[in-house]
This record gives sequence, structure tokens and C-alpha cells, in this order.
Amino acid sequence: MSNFPRYAIYYLPAAGSALAQFGSAMLGYDVVSGDDVPFGEATACIADWRDITADPQGYGFHATLKAPFGLSGGRSESDLLWACATFAETPRAIPQITPVIRPIGRFIALVPEGPSDMLQQLAADCVRDFDEFRAPLSAEDRARRKPERLTPEQVGYLDRWGYPYVMDEFRFHMTLTGSLDPARHDELLALLRGQFAATGIDRLAIDRIAVLRQDARGARFKSIAQFELRSADY
Repeated sequence: MSNFPRYAIYYLPAAGSALAQFGSAMLGYDVVSGDDVPFGEATACIADWRDITADPQGYGFHATLKAPFGLSGGRSESDLLWACATFAETPRAIPQITPVIRPIGRFIALVPEGPSDMLQQLAADCVRDFDEFRAPLSAEDRARRKPERLTPEQVGYLDRWGYPYVMDEFRFHMTLTGSLDPARHDELLALLRGQFAATGIDRLAIDRIAVLRQDARGARFKSIAQFELRSADY
């Protein structure tokens, strides 16, 4: 069984920003405050919108940089927070993306319009630098990842890093729906793209990391700390 609490290193939009408000309204959950928030008017009229967003709501509006993990023996939450603060203070190139709404497989997410080497590097750095805090996967947790459905490379990443979608398998995405019938993609893409366009966001700096905690299986993740990344241009 997983160690609890579990922690994750995510990108979260700055609290109170247009992007944070958009994501919270889409999912009905503010991951920073830990509070339910009303769905936006455009989605509230969709009868099953609560069901559509049930899975991503549990994690909040985010992009994964280091997937959820239990702490390894001898490590504490304060140790992890100190390491994140140190990581954030290390000067680095700050990725800039053009965000768009697209389907990824059967769900819909906010993703970069094109590839970004700087973003791939940031994610890889998070995977490596925080791995000393990660307790090894239990057999049960490994089985939850359904390794029989993964490629050999993904299985290798799962066993080495505790998560299959890292390094060259990493794809930055901020999930907005659960798994959908593809027949509904056009309808919901139009709605989500319209709502996102209303924010006026056409460029996004991935300029911070956040530490989130999940206290028990099935509990929602909540942000416990955010750290702005120091730009190498400073």
C-alpha cells in the first residue's frame, strides 16, 4: 500500500491568476484553498459535467512534474519543502509556452502548442532531483500502473522513477476532463476553447513549482507550498 500522506511536485498557476480561476471554475475545486468553487455558467448547464470532471478534480488544475509519492524512510515534509525552495533558487531558463486546449487520448487538457526543450528539461530535473524523497513503489502500487499495458521503455521508467511518463515520455498537460466518449470531443472542445479564449491568455511562463499533499487514499490533493523559480536572466 502507498505511504500516506503522499506528495507531488506540480506546476500550478499563480493563485488568483486568470489561469487559476479558469481551472478552478472548470473543475469546481480550488487546489490552493482546498475549497469547492462553483462551476462556470457555461459548464453548469451540462448535466453530467460533475461526473466528467470527477477524476481531475481530485488532483486540482495542475501539470505533473513529479508524480505522487510517499516519503522514503527518514525524510520529512519539512525536508521536502526545503529541497523545493533550494531547487527554485537555482537559476534556470524559464519555459514559455503557447497554451492550447486539445484532446489527449480520451480526455481534454491544456497543453503547449508545440514542443519545448526547456519544459522537458524542467520536468526531468524535478524527476531526478526529488527522487531521493520517494519511497519505493509497493507491488500493489506498481500493479495499479498496469505495466502490461506499457511499452518496455515506460516499464523501465516506472521501475526506475516510480512513474512511466517521464523523460522522453513526459508530456506537459493540465487536465480538464476525465475519459470521454470520443463522440463528445467536438462539443466539449468548443466549449472549453471558448471559455479559455475568454481569459485572454496567449502565453504562459512555467515559472513556479508547488508541493501538494494527499492525506489518505481518495482524498483530494491540496497545495501546501509554492515556489517561484529563479530565472537565469536575473
